[in-house]
Amino acid sequence: MIEVKVPSPGESITEVQIASWLVSDGDFVERDQEIVEIDSDKATLSVSAEEDGQIIILVKEGETAEVESVIASIDTSVKGEAKKQDTGTTNQEPRDKGQDVKVDKVEKEPVEHQIETGLNISPLAKKLMQENTLSEADFVNFMKEFRVGKKDIEFYLAEKGTQPAGTGTISTWGGTRDSERKKMSTLRLKLAERLVSVKNETAMLTTFNEVNMTPIMEIRKKYKEVFKERHGVSLGFMSFFTKAITEALNIVPQVNAQISGNEIVYHNYADIGIAVSSPKGLMVPVLRNAEQMSLAEIELNIKELADKARTNKISIDEMMGGTFTITNGGVFGSMLSTPIINPPQSAILGMHNIVERPIAVEGKVEIHPIMYLALSYDHRIIDGRESVTFLVSVKEMLENPAKMLFGGKVPVEELLGI
Repeated sequence: MIEVKVPSPGESITEVQIASWLVSDGDFVERDQEIVEIDSDKATLSVSAEEDGQIIILVKEGETAEVESVIASIDTSVKGEAKKQDTGTTNQEPRDKGQDVKVDKVEKEPVEHQIETGLNISPLAKKLMQENTLSEADFVNFMKEFRVGKKDIEFYLAEKGTQPAGTGTISTWGGTRDSERKKMSTLRLKLAERLVSVKNETAMLTTFNEVNMTPIMEIRKKYKEVFKERHGVSLGFMSFFTKAITEALNIVPQVNAQISGNEIVYHNYADIGIAVSSPKGLMVPVLRNAEQMSLAEIELNIKELADKARTNKISIDEMMGGTFTITNGGVFGSMLSTPIINPPQSAILGMHNIVERPIAVEGKVEIHPIMYLALSYDHRIIDGRESVTFLVSVKEMLENPAKMLFGGKVPVEELLGI
């Protein structure tokens, strides 16, 4: 009999919460198979079986457990076979509500008209798929081989017509006086504590500016294909913002500094945290030495870290030690906000939605894509002059991206590495 104990997620963490069991009580598990996810106040970690055997679960989902405590045991004397995920494919056409719903096959349709097929499957979803003998290949194959046909649209229109009169959508909630209580995750509890402490322990202030995004959009439109062909990654907005920020931090080092007791710690490097929304909440993976990275390296590293965060594979080390943070509420449609500092950092930049607006350009009114920027900073270490200088520097480099490299004395192609 082997005991399954809670591993230590990091220093100062004494207890965790059992987020989800990836196997059922009594299942046969194999060595190195992931069996449980645990939530700490910093990240979600998975625990794997050390040997083959039958698992006996001792601590239920949602309950807390101390580090190094036993949460399950594995009876290695039991022999069996773990449930395997089916790798078969199917071309079976879907049926719904007893009706025949015809789905037409795609016939050499241009790529831009096909559906995106990338799947990001959580461990719980994988468990459900295994229990129902479904595979990821089933879904990928369906998305690749089929498209919505005439019958599907007719079915949708028929179903839409059955909605109650006077309603735009069918309501699937409400109508009762019931309520439900759910225990907050360890990660959410710690986040709540940190947010309140920032408001109480820092002299936080926010300053704003706007950026004309036309130059960056024109660069992306002109060079996106050759950039992707050369570097194997798409040219996004985050690389431009990250590069502009690292250059601005060199100009205004106070924004990259931190308070430690009665001292100010200045960093000669820029470790940029990128806020990412994940199934477990907001996570901030860190780009180490981002000041040394090219645009392509920034894009590649952001993609890798964001994928890890969204699939709960990010490590605690990959989220520690940032000197400055970027958060992008614009992806959710936010027009303007005041981001909260990520301690012990002294500043955070908020990006927002890009909206076409009339602005004055050389005495004329023109329509351009505009983004509002918000810099929240700790006034104990950063004065108004430094905060405005930093934000204006970021604005100027975004509106003239060539300035990000050697003061604009080289062509933009060199900035892009093409």
